[in-house]
Amino acid sequence: MGLPDLVARWRADSETAPNIAVWETFPPRPADLHPFPADLPPALAKSLTARGIDALYSHQAAAWTQARAGKNVVLATGTASGKTLAYNLPVLAALLEDGSARALYLFPTKALAQDQFSVVSNQAQLFPGNGSLGIGIYDGDTPQSARAAIRKKARIILSNPDMLHTGILPHHTKWEEFFRGLRFVVIDEMHTYRGVFGSHVANVIRRLRRVARFYGAEPQFILTSATIGNPAELAERLVEAPVTLIDEDGSARGERHFLIYNPPVTDPALGLRKSSLLESVRLAGDLLAHDVQAVVFARSRRSVEIILKYLQGNGDWGKGNRKKALDHPRLSTPNTPAIRGYRSGYLPAQRREIEKGLRDGSTRLVVATNALELGIDIGGLGAALLVGYPGTIASTWQQAGRAGRGDAPAVAVLVASASPLDQFLAHHPEYFFARSPEQALVNPDHLLILLNHLRCAAFELPFRQGEAFGRLPAAQVGEFLQFLVSGGEVHASNEQYFWMADAYPAASVSLRSASPENVVLQVDDGGRPRTLGEVDLASAPWMVHPRAVYLHQGQQYYVQELDLEKNTAALIPVALDYYTEPQRQTEISLLSTSAQAAVPGGSKSHGELRVSEQVTGFRKRKWGTGENLGDEPLDLPPAEFETTGYWLALSDETIGTLRAAGAWRGDPNQYGPDWPRLRDAVRARDGRRCRVCGAPETDRAHHVHHKTPFRSFASAAEANRMDNLVTLCAACHRKVEQNVRMRSGLAGLAAVLGQLAPLFLMCDSRDLGVFADPQAALAEGRPAVVLYDQVPAGIGFSRKLFELHDELSASALELVQECGCEDGCPSCVGPGGENGVGGKAETIAILEKLAPE
Repeated sequence: MGLPDLVARWRADSETAPNIAVWETFPPRPADLHPFPADLPPALAKSLTARGIDALYSHQAAAWTQARAGKNVVLATGTASGKTLAYNLPVLAALLEDGSARALYLFPTKALAQDQFSVVSNQAQLFPGNGSLGIGIYDGDTPQSARAAIRKKARIILSNPDMLHTGILPHHTKWEEFFRGLRFVVIDEMHTYRGVFGSHVANVIRRLRRVARFYGAEPQFILTSATIGNPAELAERLVEAPVTLIDEDGSARGERHFLIYNPPVTDPALGLRKSSLLESVRLAGDLLAHDVQAVVFARSRRSVEIILKYLQGNGDWGKGNRKKALDHPRLSTPNTPAIRGYRSGYLPAQRREIEKGLRDGSTRLVVATNALELGIDIGGLGAALLVGYPGTIASTWQQAGRAGRGDAPAVAVLVASASPLDQFLAHHPEYFFARSPEQALVNPDHLLILLNHLRCAAFELPFRQGEAFGRLPAAQVGEFLQFLVSGGEVHASNEQYFWMADAYPAASVSLRSASPENVVLQVDDGGRPRTLGEVDLASAPWMVHPRAVYLHQGQQYYVQELDLEKNTAALIPVALDYYTEPQRQTEISLLSTSAQAAVPGGSKSHGELRVSEQVTGFRKRKWGTGENLGDEPLDLPPAEFETTGYWLALSDETIGTLRAAGAWRGDPNQYGPDWPRLRDAVRARDGRRCRVCGAPETDRAHHVHHKTPFRSFASAAEANRMDNLVTLCAACHRKVEQNVRMRSGLAGLAAVLGQLAPLFLMCDSRDLGVFADPQAALAEGRPAVVLYDQVPAGIGFSRKLFELHDELSASALELVQECGCEDGCPSCVGPGGENGVGGKAETIAILEKLAPE
C-alpha cells in the first residue's frame, strides 16, 4: 500500500486508465547546492550548521548575493523550495549588524501570516541571543492590549496589506521608531496581487514608501512568487523600482506524476460525461484506500462541502475503497477527523486545527478551495487532486505543487469537468504544458483606485506642491488633488495640500472587493445561538439567500432569514435530501464606447457599461442524481455596478447569410394580427397570475409564453392554440426562454467564448460576466455577446479580450468543431434546450463567419 502501488493500479485499472488523457512524468531532480557565502556572518553560519544545514540551494545563495548588494529581489521558484530561508538570511544578517534595523513581512492573508510566524520564529533561532529579536504579528486579530508592546519591541512585524492600509500607515506617528529603521520589506506570494487587489496593493506600497521616506528610510524589497509569466514585471509594478529576478530553482525534487483525467462519456449523442465531482470522490477513495495523504482542490466553497459530504457519508467510493480505507488504523481511530474540509468561512481556530492535523498526519485527506493554494505549511502530501481546471496555468502548478516535498515522489491529478475550457485542455494538453504561465495584470493608476489612495495618502501626510506619487507624475497628482480640493476633502495652503474631511478614508476603502462588509452566519440549534462563520456581503444573496441549503464541514444548514440591513443570516441544522442552486438575472446598458473596430462577420467594441445582477430564485436538486426538484422565486434587491466590457456584434450581412443558410433563428417571432386579443384572453383565463410563481400582475402586464416553441409549428394558428399558451411574469419568462434561446446559436457563442476567455487571461471564469442579447441596445439592435469585468470600474480583462479577439474566436471554432456531440453539450456550446434542439450547428456557422481570414 502506498503511492507506487496506487500509480501502478491506475495504469492498469480498466475504470481509470482509459480516461487518463495525459500522463506526464517528471524525473527526480538533485539539489544544486552552494557553500555558505563568504560574507555570511559567522554566528548565522554556526546556527545553520547546528540545525543540520551545511549548504544553500543555488537560488538561496543568489538571493543572498543580490540582497547584500542592495538590490530588490524577486524569487520565483517552486513550492517548498526554501524561499522563506532565502529572504530570512539577509534580513537576519541586517538586524544582527544594526541594532536599529527593522523588517516588515507582508502576507496576503491573516492565515498565512499566522502560519509563517512559526516558520519565521523557528528560523529566527539562527539569530544569536534571539531573545533580543522581537517578532510580532500585527493584524486585525491582534489584541488591543498587545499592540503597543509589539510596536515598541518587535523588530520583525508580520502583517498583511489590509492591516498596513488601515491600521499602520494612517497611524504612522505611533510607529516612528519602526519606520526610521525600516531596512527590508518582504512581500510573500506576490502572484496573488493581481487584478483589483494587486492594483490596490501597489498603491499601498506607494504610501508605505512615502511614509518611510518621511522618516528617512528607503527600504529594500524582497518578493516571492509562484511561477507566472511576468514575475519581474509584476514586482516592478508593485514596488515601482528595479528588481533582480531569481527563477532557477536549486532545490531537490522527487519524481512527479501529472495526470489529466477526463471522465468517460455516458451519452455520446448528447456529449454527456460522468460527473467530475463524483469521479473525484472515487479517485479520492483510491488515495484513502492506499493510505496516501492528499489534498482535494475544489473550485467553489459549495463544491468543497458537496465532496466532503460524499466522503464523510455512507456512499460508495468505488471498488470497495470505503471498506479498505476504514479498515486502515489511521482512518478507523475513534474521534480522529481523518477527512476534513478547508475554505474561507471557517473560523480561524478550525483552520489551525486542520493544518495541524495535516502536519502530524492525523488528517489523511482535506477538501479545500484555493485557500490552501498559498504557502501554508501542511507538510509533505503524497497527492493533489484538482476537481476542474483552477482557472490559470499558474494556479494549476501551484495547487499541484502542494503534493511532494524534497525527494519523495508525488502525484497530481487534474480531473476535467464538462466545461469547454477543461475539455479544450484535455484534448489540447500542449496549451497547458507548452504554454508559458499567464501574466498577472495590475493597474495602480486605475482612476477610482488611485483617487481613494490619494485620499488615504493625504490623510497620512500633507502633499507638497510638485510632489509625485510613486511613478505618477507630479502634474497628474496636482490635477487629482485639485479635484479633491473642489470637493472639500483637501485644503490647499502654503504650497501644500492638507486633509480636511472628517472621514477616516482608509476605513471605507476595501483592498479586495467592492464590499468590505461580511454577513455573520448565526445558528440556532436549540441551545445558545452560536456563530458558524461568515460570508462576504457580495456573496450572501447567492450563498445564504432565504431557504438556501448551506453546507459547512459537510453539515447541512437551512437558511431561515437573510437580513441585509443587520448583515446576519439565521440558520438551523437540517438533514435534507436536496441541495440548492441560485438562479441569477443580468441586464446591461451602455455608458460609453472607447474603442471599436471592424472584424470578419461584424464588429468588436470596448467601453463602459452599467450592469445589474439579481438573484431571482433557486433550484432544488436531489443529492446523488442531481434531479431537478423544482424552482422557487426570491425577492432580493439587485446589485448594480459600472464596469468595462468587450462586445462582439454580428453584422447585418452575416445575419442575412446565416438566415439564408437556415443557421439563424434569433429573429423575433411574428405572432399574427390576432395576437393582442389572444394574449389578453390567456391572461384573463389564468387570473392574471404567473402560472410558475403565482405573482399577480401589477402596473405591468404579465407575458404570455408558448409552451412548445412558436417556430416548431407550420402556422401561427397552430402555435397560438390556447392550450399551448401560458401566463408568466417577466422573471419566470426569462428563465423559461433560456432553454429555447439555445436554438439561436448566440447563447452557444456566449457560452464557449466565456469559458475559453480565462485561458488567455490570468483570471478565474468568475472574474468575467457573460451576456448574450439577440437585439442588443449597445449594438444598435444587432445580436451581440458581451464579456465584462465583474469588478466595479473594470481592471483590464475586457480590454485584453478586445485585443485578443482573433485568437479567441479561432480557438472557440476549433473547440466546437472537435467536440464529438451531435448538437450541443456542456463541453462545447452548452446543452440543448428542454423544448428544442441544441445550438451547435448554428454556433459553428457563426464562428466560421467570425474566424480571422
